[in-house]
Amino acid sequence: MRSVGTGFLVAATVAAAGFLLVPRLILGAPIEPVMGFVQKIFYFHVPCATMLFLSTFTCAGGSIAYLFKGSEAGDRVAVAAGELSVLFGICTLVTGPLWGRKAWGVWWQWDARLTSSLLLELMMIAYLLARRYAGPAGRKLAAALALFAAIDVPLVYKSVDIWRTVHPQTTVVPTLDPRMRPAFWSAFALITVVWSLLLGLRVRLERARAELAELRLDADEILEARL
Repeated sequence: MRSVGTGFLVAATVAAAGFLLVPRLILGAPIEPVMGFVQKIFYFHVPCATMLFLSTFTCAGGSIAYLFKGSEAGDRVAVAAGELSVLFGICTLVTGPLWGRKAWGVWWQWDARLTSSLLLELMMIAYLLARRYAGPAGRKLAAALALFAAIDVPLVYKSVDIWRTVHPQTTVVPTLDPRMRPAFWSAFALITVVWSLLLGLRVRLERARAELAELRLDADEILEARL
């Protein structure tokens, strides 16, 4: 437990240092000549989209462990990652239109990348709703939804290469201006650390809730036995 606490402390320290350093790097990066200052949203938009994908895959992995092995630990990871999918999906769908308004002249385009991203976000919202409101079978239903959502992730990523789309293609990051790379990869690292912290804390909360439920059950049994 001490090593886990130390790990969280180190990650929190790294995140705090990143919040001080990364904005300076982003502000100091060259201004893109076509879109101007608004292009700097890119440094947050792409990492958030990546965390959306990672969260969905993590949720699906935990759901597989729960469906086929009955793993409660897997289910705890799944729900934690499912909530992060929705969170980072919102960040992606908000930062994207802010950037797109300048690039395309409109807030939203029903192109392949945007539409499939919205579909992914809706599936992850459905995952959380199924867990909360679908009754005894809710967790299994939600786990199945997580698997369908994971199938959508490669489609979201490759949609810009398969269909004609206004969204930038997957070659943007590999061909990024070398002067912009320190800002981008620093922001990417920071958001990844924040994601890891949130996931770890959320899993620990779920574990604590499960332990509390067991203690209440034991307490009720002892009470009944005495009566």
